Amino acid sequence: MEVFRNWAGNYKYSTSHLHVPENTEQVQELVARCGRIKVLGTRHSFNGISDSTENLLSLQKLNRVIALDRTSSRVTIEAGVRYGELCQYLHSNGYALHNLASLPHITVVGACATATHGSGDLNGNLATAVHSLEVIKANGETIVFSRDQQDGVFDGTVVGLGGLGVVTKMTLDILPEFQMSQQVYDNLPLVQLKDHFDDIFSSAYSVSLFTDWKNATFNQVWIKQKTTNQSSDPMEPEFFGAARATARRHPVPGQTSENCTEQMGIPGPWYERMPHFRMDFTPSAGEELQSEYFVSRHDAYQALCAIDQIREYISPLLYVSEVRTIAKDELWMSPCYKQESVAIHFTWKPNWEAVQKVLPIIEEKLAPFHARPHWSKLFAMQPEQLHSLYEKLPDFQQLLLRCDPEGKFRNDYLNKYIMGN
Repeated sequence: MEVFRNWAGNYKYSTSHLHVPENTEQVQELVARCGRIKVLGTRHSFNGISDSTENLLSLQKLNRVIALDRTSSRVTIEAGVRYGELCQYLHSNGYALHNLASLPHITVVGACATATHGSGDLNGNLATAVHSLEVIKANGETIVFSRDQQDGVFDGTVVGLGGLGVVTKMTLDILPEFQMSQQVYDNLPLVQLKDHFDDIFSSAYSVSLFTDWKNATFNQVWIKQKTTNQSSDPMEPEFFGAARATARRHPVPGQTSENCTEQMGIPGPWYERMPHFRMDFTPSAGEELQSEYFVSRHDAYQALCAIDQIREYISPLLYVSEVRTIAKDELWMSPCYKQESVAIHFTWKPNWEAVQKVLPIIEEKLAPFHARPHWSKLFAMQPEQLHSLYEKLPDFQQLLLRCDPEGKFRNDYLNKYIMGN
């Protein structure tokens, strides 16, 4: 029997019963007759959020761009479309998305369902671009949720964590295309964030800080900015004490920069600069584990200092850690709900036995700042604590019960962390 694992190889799914329908009608038929079913995207989750003991559903064959609405500046896609594919389509038609994750390899629908994000003071997470979504409910019928509806429910559906049903179509708000350049600086002292946090993160369209936590320094600063120039942007020799990189960089020390997007201030299309990694190469470190925690921007410097206090526990297990800002949103289950946020991300070496011992130490240090974990990454937080962090959780629970009263789309993860049973 074939065993299905996630992208990183750390999670084994509970069934090998995988359905790969070719159209929406087949999805409806499958959903109606299956007892329990969950959708797999690109398997980039690091936990059991998309697991099922009975049936797994892949929408990889539903991968069309359905419509481009130039009047409303919106695009409608099927659920199997990945960001890399959508970006190429939009760019060829003169459009762009407001934000992208580090990886272009993931599906749009899967990323939005888990509040996956990019970076930028003014940029909401990827789900904030959603205007409407088509969902197949447990009985096989289709329902559409839209921002145009006035019942107040839409904000609960976008970051749906896979619990509402099978999302088969999604409409996104889009922007006119633009050019970007990317510059990297080396060795930014952590203490610079004490007085210059806003200056650093507001300096460009998107800013990422990378560290291995071996000392109180960010090894690299990645600065992504809009540009109107066709030639390389001039690079200042220093950035708040960090020195301009003299060659291309990979965020993970020791890794080749070949699979990273273009740097050195060379301008290019938005979708070839906003992610860290190129579509045609292995992303990130490859075999790895990931955790991520969101804190209020107001608390970010103190939270980072708290992490710095336990770096001797972290650095031996770590490939790299990334710090980014994300704008607040109104989506019920988003970690950035009504909160200007900073995400502290950890890319771990594939040693789960050791990593699961350090996660409670990190979470204890971040507890005073009410840190919210990324839904699809690894965390140790107990359900009761997680529940206390989401004021709209009771409303979301009722929404799940209304859309899926028998729990066809719920699994152990959702029952534990959302339903509390």
